[in-house]
Amino acid sequence: MNTTLHAVVIAVYVLLLTVVALRARAATVFADFSVARRALPLALVFGSLAATYVGPVFSIGFVGKGFTSGFLFWGIGLAYAAQNILVGLFIAPRLRALGNCHTLGDAVGQKYDRTCQILAGVISVGVCAGLAAVMAKAGGDVLRNIFLLPHWSAVVIVVGITTLYTTFGGLKASVVTDAFQFTSFAVLLPAALIWILLSHPNPGGITFTKAIATTTMAGFKSTSPMQIVGLLTAFLLGETLIPPYANRALASKTTAVSRNSFILAGLFSIAWFAVMIALGIAGRTVILGDPPEDNVLMILIESTIPRFGYTLLLVVLISVIMSSLDSLLNAGAVVFTQDIVKPFAKLSDNAALNLGRCATIAIAATACAGAVAVKSIVSGLLVCYTIWAPAILPALIIGLWVKRPHPLAGILSMGVGTIVAIVFEFVYHSAIGIPTIIPALGAGLLAYALGHWMEKTKFGA
Repeated sequence: MNTTLHAVVIAVYVLLLTVVALRARAATVFADFSVARRALPLALVFGSLAATYVGPVFSIGFVGKGFTSGFLFWGIGLAYAAQNILVGLFIAPRLRALGNCHTLGDAVGQKYDRTCQILAGVISVGVCAGLAAVMAKAGGDVLRNIFLLPHWSAVVIVVGITTLYTTFGGLKASVVTDAFQFTSFAVLLPAALIWILLSHPNPGGITFTKAIATTTMAGFKSTSPMQIVGLLTAFLLGETLIPPYANRALASKTTAVSRNSFILAGLFSIAWFAVMIALGIAGRTVILGDPPEDNVLMILIESTIPRFGYTLLLVVLISVIMSSLDSLLNAGAVVFTQDIVKPFAKLSDNAALNLGRCATIAIAATACAGAVAVKSIVSGLLVCYTIWAPAILPALIIGLWVKRPHPLAGILSMGVGTIVAIVFEFVYHSAIGIPTIIPALGAGLLAYALGHWMEKTKFGA
């Protein structure tokens, strides 16, 4: 009976989502598919940004971290909130002000040269595929727990449904469905916390307050200062203008919409992280033993929420995952078309649109295959952060602020940052006592300085 109820509610939700996506209309030109004709208003950009970043990491993952380390991770999450606000104040308006940009690689190409654009495109597609694999793994976990399916088939179902509306609708369908999904989980998950605290006999005010103190102290004791520095660095820089966020900055109606959307998204994340951490701490007073972090939220709502409410929350969790996954699929496809193929081949608008749709399917298939390699949601996210920040940010941020940046500096920074991050993360991870993102960022900045000096002094000639 429970399984039947879950199936009916999820089927109705998917049908509603399909109707919303169809109302947004299929993309008919590449400008629709990539940047929604640069006409998105504040409400849609803000809702889509929030829906994209919330994802399974900032919901399922943060509940698990609240369960094990209390409000330690809320403090770390504040670095992410600060990043959004800083991007809104200083970077997103400059990005939006660039003309004829579909991607972050376009911006890099305008500031440096075509080689830098291609390199930025390759890095962006790789990171989008990696993050999509994390989302696919999380979606498979939720659907497997509901219907007791094999994990691979649950992954294929979640990714397949998301790919369907993203392939034909492009960015506008992604943004509109994200805004629809945002309204559901922004209401229902905080409502679940209130229900648990008020109606369930065990957290109670005193027990919950004690759990806050004990879990947070345990979190600080089990995390070294250097690990905290690494996590703060990762959350401050790791998602800065990843391709889905850059696409929303570029698709905003005006520079003011771009700026205000990121600022509002940053402010919302402060409250969202607090709610997720509080749910995890409440779970500490309800759940016996120490389940895997990624299972805490599922176990908690199943143990405390009435059956129909539990089913609704399962739908919310799926929508959280789909809203992040569709953004990554669309952004990766646009980047592949605009930054990797177009520099080598002159494409008609219709050919670019069809290639973007094919790329969406290809990245979705890659995410399905990669989902099996993801150990946990948060660890998978941190690996992508570790590669993205050193690879892209030094060249991007300096390029947006310097009047005439040198192409060699951009190429060296992106190449060295990527290689150092991959080598230290996957080959010599245990050989250094500090988080990989820190030496990789340092290497990227030094490589940029070297390239700048070489071109300025004509040494490169």
